[in-house]
Amino acid sequence: MGIGTLLAFIFGLFLLYIIGLLLVIPIKIILKLIVNGVLGGILLLIFNLIGGLIGLNIVINPVTAIVAGFLGIPGVILLLILNLIL
Repeated sequence: MGIGTLLAFIFGLFLLYIIGLLLVIPIKIILKLIVNGVLGGILLLIFNLIGGLIGLNIVINPVTAIVAGFLGIPGVILLLILNLIL
């Protein structure tokens, strides 16, 4: 085995590592967005159940779900403030 073959093998492993990183990072972002979306929807549902007792509710639609999903608890607070203002 020559030095050129060894360098090509190391370079190939390095490229494989870089490609693996490029594929794993978007999957982590997508999974985080899915988890945030589910938690945001659950938080909106819980808020509507509790807030319904005192007359506060936030309509659950795609826009409110996206805001709650991306922003989490601050998103639900933002939706509540917008609901009270508008």
